[in-house]
Amino acid sequence: MNKIFKEADILLPVFSKDSEKMNKWSVVACDQYTSEPEYWEKVKTLTKGERSTLELTLPEIYLKTPDVDRRIANIGKKIDEYIDGGVFKEYKNALIYVERVQSDGKMRAGIVGAVDMEGYDYSKGSQSPVRATEATVAKRLPPRIKVREKAEIELPHIMILIDDVKKSVIEPLEKIKDRFELLYDFDLMCGGGHITGRLIDDEAAAQVFEAIEALSDKAAFNEKYGTDNEEPLVFAMGDGNHSLATAKAIYEKIKAENPGADLSDHPARYALAEIVNLHSPALEFEAIHRVVTDDDEDRLIEEAKEALGLSHEPSNQKITLVINAMEFPYYIHKPTANLAVGTFVNFIDAYAGKYGAAIDYIHGSDVVKSLSKTEGNVGFLLEDMPKSELFATVIKDGALPRKTFSMGHAADKRFYTEARKITKD
Repeated sequence: MNKIFKEADILLPVFSKDSEKMNKWSVVACDQYTSEPEYWEKVKTLTKGERSTLELTLPEIYLKTPDVDRRIANIGKKIDEYIDGGVFKEYKNALIYVERVQSDGKMRAGIVGAVDMEGYDYSKGSQSPVRATEATVAKRLPPRIKVREKAEIELPHIMILIDDVKKSVIEPLEKIKDRFELLYDFDLMCGGGHITGRLIDDEAAAQVFEAIEALSDKAAFNEKYGTDNEEPLVFAMGDGNHSLATAKAIYEKIKAENPGADLSDHPARYALAEIVNLHSPALEFEAIHRVVTDDDEDRLIEEAKEALGLSHEPSNQKITLVINAMEFPYYIHKPTANLAVGTFVNFIDAYAGKYGAAIDYIHGSDVVKSLSKTEGNVGFLLEDMPKSELFATVIKDGALPRKTFSMGHAADKRFYTEARKITKD
């Protein structure tokens, strides 16, 4: 069986069973709190003088700072220092069962292992087993590539979803977790909840792969989604798509430089990731609303009504205009995508390209209402995307537009805990 998700040689700090040290070690994904410098200053203070993944990653808030190149160079130096200093212990051919208690008290279970780049294609219309759920922005890759291509190890914040309605892959592990070796168990910093990791034994790992294989069955897949001879979508990106795309870009470069070489065991062919069941009660999808700022309100509204076929007659797709904090619900009668958010984004992106309009991406309807009070601003409230529609929509429409949905709050995103070597000895 050619496994797209497989065991990995996973690195953990030698002090992984020391909860106080792990609290300083593990920091949140680099793409969070990008407009809150005070958060990262607090993390810097908390980790001062401690071994921490803050020293091994680049928070995106620093991407546009004048010293970004120095920061990237320092990451490579720190990685070497940690490796040479014996900070890491390696667990060969490992899978880790993770239980993350979120800031809201809900538990999210997952499995950390390696994803094969040969099974991942983020282009729209991809038929690969691993696919992007939102559009991949190429210009976001270069700084990530610069960090990864000079690093000996990776510390991923990638979360990949499986559509496991029967809860056959991850959930059975909870009942037998006490027989697994406890690797870490600690509180995450800054309100990030609690996380526990256990080393999955060989017998349970075999059961995991058998269940994934069942999800990969082509006939069962096509029957499930009502499709005809489609290649199975087994793993859909939840978080960290641009990090996985970065790993893919580097692997493709290595392939190009070594034509015909057997790279099946090359560590760059794989990326460390956590798989999570889409149907976990802890996973909640929230809409990301839009506000068009400093624009011709009348023109925008008229073009929206015409392009989207807006009326008050009910349909399957709904959108709400917000003008001066007042809400005006409409139904879409000219859909161009499976979901209302896709139809709307197709329109608003074309409109912005045509007129140079600025678009803000907003979490929370109250913020949209507040911003709509400014003359020239028009808000658009989008309905939450039912998470059960994710796989079916990606299968039908391909990767959704960027900022289609938000999956959890910043504090509940993955924290850097595990690592893996990505260079060949």
